Amino acid sequence: MLDYLIDDPALRERGPGEELAVAVARAAGGDAAVRVRRPLTALFPLASTRPRPTVREQTKGGTVTGGPLRYVRELPGEGGGASGTAYRATPEAVFRASAAKAELTEISVAVAVPAELRRDPALLARFVEHRVIVRLCTVENEVLLHGSGDGAITGLLNLEGLRRLPAPDVLDAPAGTALDALMAACAEVEETGGSCDGLVMHPALYWRLVGAGALPALDSAGLRITRTRMIARDRVLLGDFRAGVTLLDGEESVLALRGDGDAVTITASMPLGLAVHLPQHFVLLSL
Repeated sequence: MLDYLIDDPALRERGPGEELAVAVARAAGGDAAVRVRRPLTALFPLASTRPRPTVREQTKGGTVTGGPLRYVRELPGEGGGASGTAYRATPEAVFRASAAKAELTEISVAVAVPAELRRDPALLARFVEHRVIVRLCTVENEVLLHGSGDGAITGLLNLEGLRRLPAPDVLDAPAGTALDALMAACAEVEETGGSCDGLVMHPALYWRLVGAGALPALDSAGLRITRTRMIARDRVLLGDFRAGVTLLDGEESVLALRGDGDAVTITASMPLGLAVHLPQHFVLLSL
């Protein structure tokens, strides 16, 4: 296999699909792979002209080199409840800090393609960038929400300390609209001292909110919305994403084309991790 670090590490002249097409041409019919020093899920070309934030884009991020990342996690303490009007009466006054570590895992997707793509660099490059990378974005959303098979990433929907609604003391009007419930849940996020800055919901709910004219109000409040099929239709994850977690990338992603005859597969893979600083800054709302 021809395996090399791309000629243009900053991807200023060629995209990742074009780099793989160059490698395939150099391999002269053999297997080929390229290593890209950026997370592939941040390189979907339509993202700049058709904004649709992924879970990744809700968070702050960093690059991990070497072993596990050590960080500080805070969990709720004994006696923490609804906030009062003095610091000592707030939940964070009794948060318990502890040392934690985050491991990287590998996420990947494999797509079978026609063998003739080997001989058409432009078509190969376009397919990789517009169809393979978007599949990896879906896998990334799934892992960040539900966790990885090896346990390295717990998943935001499975966090220890995740708060769940509805609760009688939060939703005053059970028959209220979805928007009423969302606003009450945003306020509940901030009961632990954070700022609600993001929502993750199914497209079915997102388009209901569009139809109701609710998006301008959500946007004016600084709420970024991720719509993804990787969350149930009747669930919404709300939280302080930027303070609550840090998304971790490794140093390199890999694109590879392998196969014999008509059995050709393109694989995209990359390391990924998640440091969870404040799980109680997230609320899962059931509608």
